[in-house]
Amino acid sequence: MENDKFGLAVIGSGTIGRVRAELAREHPCLGWLGVCDIDTGVMNRLAADTRADYASSDFRELVARPEVDAVIVATDENWHVDPILASVEHGHRLFVEKPLATDPVKSAEVLRAIEDNDIDAVVGYTQRFRRRFITARQRIREGAIGEVTTVVTRAFMNRMVPLATLARTDQRKTLTPMVVSGTHSLDVCLWLLEGLEGKEPVEVYARAGDHVLGEIGTKDNTLAIFTMADGSLWSMSISWALPVTWPGAVYGLEIGVVGSTGVLDIEDTHRDVVIASETPQGAGYQPEGFEASAPRHVDFVGSYPPGDYAEGGLWGPMREETGTWLNRLITGATTQHATASDGHRNLLITMAMDLSARRGEPVKLPPDPTQLLAD
Repeated sequence: MENDKFGLAVIGSGTIGRVRAELAREHPCLGWLGVCDIDTGVMNRLAADTRADYASSDFRELVARPEVDAVIVATDENWHVDPILASVEHGHRLFVEKPLATDPVKSAEVLRAIEDNDIDAVVGYTQRFRRRFITARQRIREGAIGEVTTVVTRAFMNRMVPLATLARTDQRKTLTPMVVSGTHSLDVCLWLLEGLEGKEPVEVYARAGDHVLGEIGTKDNTLAIFTMADGSLWSMSISWALPVTWPGAVYGLEIGVVGSTGVLDIEDTHRDVVIASETPQGAGYQPEGFEASAPRHVDFVGSYPPGDYAEGGLWGPMREETGTWLNRLITGATTQHATASDGHRNLLITMAMDLSARRGEPVKLPPDPTQLLAD
């Protein structure tokens, strides 16, 4: 960086890449912005809207430019590995949308490259920037509910996410409810318990069903019981097969944390602000080329995890997450972002849940990445 200005490359110009690039353009220390996408139409629109200094459909060319100090990888889930490794080769700081990879062996290779080259890399887990979870974590760490004995997690999702995600690729075998979306609720629960003795998961038993979404190559739901190192228990369930007309645009989450002297009950279902109208309310999650199959006339406002568009921009946790990372580039401050190690751990645990569901038996944690791949 020169004169406290940084150069940023954004690889992937779709829904989330656009959000990150637009927020970066607002930062007073942004000195140079480059964007990239294999769809040149999408890329050129983002370049124009963000007044980008450079645009290229070749990510290797982009990250090799001397102006680049940091890189955001926001491509589709299956295509993170090569842009990450190219960025590591040039020593750039990284913000990677989850996961590091959809292949567990490749994820381990990516993590090793990041750590061996001492790269400051974070993974996008936006829930860590919701104020209710930040406050809840602090209360747990202060001992407000005593020793944690039980955790219960339930995530409900509109099926628009799997319909849109799987439509973009024919590599679908690892694009399951937990790997793609349940990983967010898994990460925030592990983050709530971070630093507490004995709260590392050591075994998982899971089941899954595919009555609705099996025809497009994924599961409807996953339900699991985790055993922690100290014997405490954590149940987790996710369904991303709710109807398109379900008022939750994307995510509705409930977390209960029971302790020896108290309980912490978190409702993040977004039913506190509801709009009902004769006018359709849009899809919430609507990437390029995706159209919902039915109109939604009722909406839980705020259920799109990144935030809400108003007053000419996005407002919500993704703004805070992106801004905090951009400040981190300048100041070097420690932040609550998920590390690359956290991201790899989350992938292995979600894939272990899928493995347990396929086998119908418990799986020890952490699993061997080569075993996950072979299975």
